[in-house]
Amino acid sequence: VLNWLTPTDYGPRQSDVLKRREPGTGQWILDSAEYQDWLKTEDQTLFCSGIPGAGKTIITSIVIHDLTTRFSEDPSVGIAYIYCNFQRQDEQNVDDLLISLLKQLAESQPSSLENIKDLYRRHNSSRTRPSLEEIKTTLHSVVSNYSRVFIVIDALDECQTSNGCRTRFLSTIFDLRASIFATSRINGEIVKMFEKATSIEIRARDDDVDVYLDARMQLERSDILDNPTRDMIKKEVIGTMDGM
Repeated sequence: VLNWLTPTDYGPRQSDVLKRREPGTGQWILDSAEYQDWLKTEDQTLFCSGIPGAGKTIITSIVIHDLTTRFSEDPSVGIAYIYCNFQRQDEQNVDDLLISLLKQLAESQPSSLENIKDLYRRHNSSRTRPSLEEIKTTLHSVVSNYSRVFIVIDALDECQTSNGCRTRFLSTIFDLRASIFATSRINGEIVKMFEKATSIEIRARDDDVDVYLDARMQLERSDILDNPTRDMIKKEVIGTMDGM
Protein backbone atom coordinates (compact mmCIF):
# COMPACT_ATOMS: atom_id res chain seq x y z
CA VAL A 1 0.00 0.00 0.00
CA LEU A 2 2.84 2.40 0.81
CA ASN A 3 4.48 1.77 -2.54
CA TRP A 4 1.13 2.58 -4.16
CA LEU A 5 1.53 6.06 -2.67
CA THR A 6 4.95 6.59 -4.26
CA PRO A 7 8.02 4.51 -5.16
CA THR A 8 10.29 7.44 -4.23
CA ASP A 9 12.88 6.62 -1.57
CA TYR A 10 15.36 9.22 -0.36
CA GLY A 11 17.22 6.69 1.80
CA PRO A 12 19.88 5.85 -0.84
CA ARG A 13 20.50 9.56 -1.41
CA GLN A 14 20.97 10.07 2.34
CA SER A 15 23.46 7.19 2.49
CA ASP A 16 25.41 8.48 -0.52
CA VAL A 17 25.70 12.02 0.86
CA LEU A 18 26.64 10.87 4.36
CA LYS A 19 29.46 8.73 2.94
CA ARG A 20 31.05 11.89 1.54
CA ARG A 21 31.33 13.39 5.01
CA GLU A 22 34.84 13.46 6.41
CA PRO A 23 34.59 12.13 10.00
CA GLY A 24 34.61 15.00 12.46
CA THR A 25 33.37 17.66 10.05
CA GLY A 26 30.02 19.40 10.41
CA GLN A 27 29.89 18.89 14.17
CA TRP A 28 29.53 22.65 14.55
CA ILE A 29 25.91 22.57 13.36
CA LEU A 30 24.94 19.96 15.97
CA ASP A 31 26.76 21.90 18.70
CA SER A 32 25.28 25.27 17.75
CA ALA A 33 22.90 26.98 20.16
CA GLU A 34 20.40 27.38 17.32
CA TYR A 35 20.28 23.65 16.61
CA GLN A 36 20.08 22.72 20.28
CA ASP A 37 17.20 25.17 20.79
CA TRP A 38 15.48 23.76 17.70
CA LEU A 39 15.73 20.25 19.13
CA LYS A 40 14.20 21.31 22.42
CA THR A 41 11.46 23.60 21.07
CA GLU A 42 8.44 22.03 19.39
CA ASP A 43 7.15 23.33 16.06
CA GLN A 44 10.16 25.59 15.49
CA THR A 45 11.79 26.17 12.09
CA LEU A 46 15.56 26.34 11.50
CA PHE A 47 16.59 27.75 8.13
CA CYS A 48 20.15 27.41 6.81
CA SER A 49 21.31 29.29 3.73
CA GLY A 50 24.65 29.50 1.96
CA ILE A 51 26.43 29.96 -1.33
CA PRO A 52 26.88 27.06 -3.79
CA GLY A 53 29.53 24.63 -2.55
CA ALA A 54 29.31 25.73 1.09
CA GLY A 55 28.34 22.21 2.20
CA LYS A 56 24.58 22.59 2.71
CA THR A 57 23.71 19.07 1.52
CA ILE A 58 26.38 17.47 3.72
CA ILE A 59 25.00 19.46 6.67
CA THR A 60 21.50 18.19 5.83
CA SER A 61 22.73 14.58 5.87
CA ILE A 62 24.44 15.17 9.24
CA VAL A 63 21.21 16.56 10.71
CA ILE A 64 19.15 13.64 9.35
CA HIS A 65 21.67 11.17 10.76
CA ASP A 66 21.62 12.90 14.14
CA LEU A 67 17.82 12.87 14.32
CA THR A 68 17.39 9.26 13.20
CA THR A 69 20.09 8.13 15.64
CA ARG A 70 18.91 10.29 18.53
CA PHE A 71 15.28 9.11 18.28
CA SER A 72 15.84 5.58 16.95
CA GLU A 73 14.31 4.04 20.08
CA ASP A 74 11.37 6.43 20.31
CA PRO A 75 8.44 5.43 18.04
CA SER A 76 6.50 8.51 19.15
CA VAL A 77 8.89 10.73 17.15
CA GLY A 78 8.43 10.88 13.38
CA ILE A 79 11.18 11.92 10.96
CA ALA A 80 10.80 12.58 7.23
CA TYR A 81 13.13 14.23 4.75
CA ILE A 82 13.44 15.31 1.14
CA TYR A 83 16.44 16.10 -1.07
CA CYS A 84 15.22 18.54 -3.71
CA ASN A 85 16.97 18.17 -7.06
CA PHE A 86 16.50 20.41 -10.09
CA GLN A 87 17.16 17.38 -12.32
CA ARG A 88 14.12 15.65 -10.80
CA GLN A 89 11.70 18.57 -10.86
CA ASP A 90 9.21 16.66 -13.01
CA GLU A 91 8.79 14.09 -10.23
CA GLN A 92 8.98 16.62 -7.41
CA ASN A 93 5.75 18.57 -7.80
CA VAL A 94 3.83 19.60 -4.70
CA ASP A 95 1.75 16.39 -4.60
CA ASP A 96 4.85 14.18 -4.95
CA LEU A 97 6.76 16.02 -2.22
CA LEU A 98 3.90 15.84 0.26
CA ILE A 99 3.16 12.20 -0.57
CA SER A 100 6.80 11.35 0.07
CA LEU A 101 6.60 12.92 3.53
CA LEU A 102 3.32 11.08 4.12
CA LYS A 103 4.84 7.73 3.13
CA GLN A 104 7.88 8.15 5.38
CA LEU A 105 5.79 9.11 8.39
CA ALA A 106 3.19 6.39 7.80
CA GLU A 107 5.71 3.56 7.43
CA SER A 108 7.21 4.39 10.82
CA GLN A 109 3.87 4.42 12.61
CA PRO A 110 1.72 1.27 12.20
CA SER A 111 -1.38 3.06 13.49
CA SER A 112 -1.11 5.43 10.51
CA LEU A 113 -1.44 2.68 7.92
CA GLU A 114 -5.22 2.76 8.20
CA ASN A 115 -5.16 6.34 6.91
CA ILE A 116 -3.22 5.18 3.86
CA LYS A 117 -5.51 2.19 3.33
CA ASP A 118 -8.47 4.58 3.24
CA LEU A 119 -6.82 6.48 0.38
CA TYR A 120 -5.98 3.21 -1.36
CA ARG A 121 -9.55 1.89 -1.16
CA ARG A 122 -10.88 5.20 -2.42
CA HIS A 123 -8.65 5.37 -5.48
CA ASN A 124 -7.12 2.03 -6.43
CA SER A 125 -10.13 0.44 -8.13
CA SER A 126 -10.73 3.52 -10.30
CA ARG A 127 -6.98 4.00 -10.87
CA THR A 128 -7.14 7.61 -9.73
CA ARG A 129 -4.70 9.48 -7.50
CA PRO A 130 -5.42 11.34 -4.25
CA SER A 131 -6.15 15.04 -4.61
CA LEU A 132 -3.94 17.65 -2.95
CA GLU A 133 -6.62 18.25 -0.32
CA GLU A 134 -6.83 14.52 0.46
CA ILE A 135 -3.05 14.37 0.80
CA LYS A 136 -3.03 17.36 3.16
CA THR A 137 -5.84 15.96 5.30
CA THR A 138 -4.17 12.55 5.56
CA LEU A 139 -0.80 14.13 6.33
CA HIS A 140 -2.32 16.11 9.20
CA SER A 141 -3.92 12.91 10.55
CA VAL A 142 -0.66 10.97 10.38
CA VAL A 143 1.32 13.78 12.02
CA SER A 144 -1.20 13.87 14.88
CA ASN A 145 -0.33 10.23 15.68
CA TYR A 146 3.14 11.33 16.80
CA SER A 147 4.17 13.28 19.87
CA ARG A 148 6.81 15.07 17.80
CA VAL A 149 7.59 15.29 14.07
CA PHE A 150 10.76 16.51 12.35
CA ILE A 151 10.79 17.43 8.65
CA VAL A 152 14.11 18.07 6.88
CA ILE A 153 14.25 19.64 3.41
CA ASP A 154 17.49 20.11 1.45
CA ALA A 155 18.06 22.54 -1.44
CA LEU A 156 14.75 24.35 -1.53
CA ASP A 157 16.17 26.54 -4.29
CA GLU A 158 16.09 23.44 -6.52
CA CYS A 159 12.39 22.85 -5.87
CA GLN A 160 10.29 23.71 -8.91
CA THR A 161 8.50 27.04 -8.85
CA SER A 162 6.01 26.48 -11.70
CA ASN A 163 2.35 26.48 -10.63
CA GLY A 164 3.46 27.84 -7.26
CA CYS A 165 4.87 24.43 -6.31
CA ARG A 166 7.47 25.61 -3.81
CA THR A 167 5.16 28.16 -2.20
CA ARG A 168 2.29 25.67 -1.85
CA PHE A 169 4.61 22.99 -0.51
CA LEU A 170 6.08 25.28 2.15
CA SER A 171 2.67 26.66 3.11
CA THR A 172 1.46 23.12 3.72
CA ILE A 173 4.37 21.97 5.88
CA PHE A 174 4.38 25.25 7.82
CA ASP A 175 0.78 24.43 8.73
CA LEU A 176 1.77 21.06 10.20
CA ARG A 177 2.59 20.52 13.85
CA ALA A 178 6.23 19.84 13.01
CA SER A 179 9.79 21.03 13.57
CA ILE A 180 11.27 21.99 10.20
CA PHE A 181 14.92 22.15 9.12
CA ALA A 182 15.55 23.53 5.63
CA THR A 183 18.54 24.53 3.52
CA SER A 184 18.77 26.69 0.42
CA ARG A 185 21.08 28.84 -1.61
CA ILE A 186 20.66 32.51 -0.78
CA ASN A 187 17.40 33.38 -2.54
CA GLY A 188 15.31 36.46 -1.73
CA GLU A 189 11.95 34.78 -2.26
CA ILE A 190 12.85 31.79 -0.07
CA VAL A 191 14.50 33.92 2.62
CA LYS A 192 11.29 35.97 2.86
CA MET A 193 9.23 32.83 3.46
CA PHE A 194 11.51 31.96 6.38
CA GLU A 195 11.70 35.47 7.84
CA LYS A 196 10.13 34.29 11.13
CA ALA A 197 12.45 31.29 11.42
CA THR A 198 15.75 30.98 13.26
CA SER A 199 18.52 31.28 10.67
CA ILE A 200 22.10 30.06 10.33
CA GLU A 201 24.54 30.80 7.52
CA ILE A 202 26.30 27.69 6.23
CA ARG A 203 29.86 28.40 5.16
CA ALA A 204 33.18 26.58 5.13
CA ARG A 205 34.45 26.43 8.73
CA ASP A 206 38.21 26.57 9.29
CA ASP A 207 38.07 23.51 11.58
CA ASP A 208 36.23 21.48 8.95
CA VAL A 209 38.64 22.51 6.19
CA ASP A 210 41.56 21.61 8.46
CA VAL A 211 40.17 18.13 9.16
CA TYR A 212 39.40 17.55 5.47
CA LEU A 213 42.88 18.61 4.32
CA ASP A 214 44.54 16.47 6.99
CA ALA A 215 42.61 13.44 5.76
CA ARG A 216 43.49 14.11 2.11
CA MET A 217 47.17 14.73 2.83
CA GLN A 218 47.45 11.56 4.89
CA LEU A 219 47.10 9.77 1.56
CA GLU A 220 50.30 11.38 0.27
CA ARG A 221 53.78 10.03 0.99
CA SER A 222 55.54 11.83 3.85
CA ASP A 223 58.69 12.36 1.75
CA ILE A 224 56.58 14.33 -0.75
CA LEU A 225 54.58 16.29 1.82
CA ASP A 226 56.51 16.90 5.04
CA ASN A 227 54.83 18.57 8.02
CA PRO A 228 55.99 22.16 7.30
CA THR A 229 54.74 21.83 3.71
CA ARG A 230 51.40 20.44 4.89
CA ASP A 231 50.98 23.30 7.36
CA MET A 232 51.78 25.85 4.66
CA ILE A 233 49.25 24.29 2.26
CA LYS A 234 46.54 24.25 4.93
CA LYS A 235 47.20 27.87 5.84
CA GLU A 236 47.00 28.95 2.19
CA VAL A 237 43.82 26.99 1.46
CA ILE A 238 42.03 28.16 4.61
CA GLY A 239 43.05 31.74 3.85
CA THR A 240 41.72 31.44 0.31
CA MET A 241 38.40 29.91 1.42
CA ASP A 242 37.79 32.71 3.96
CA GLY A 243 34.33 31.51 4.97
CA MET A 244 33.00 30.57 1.53
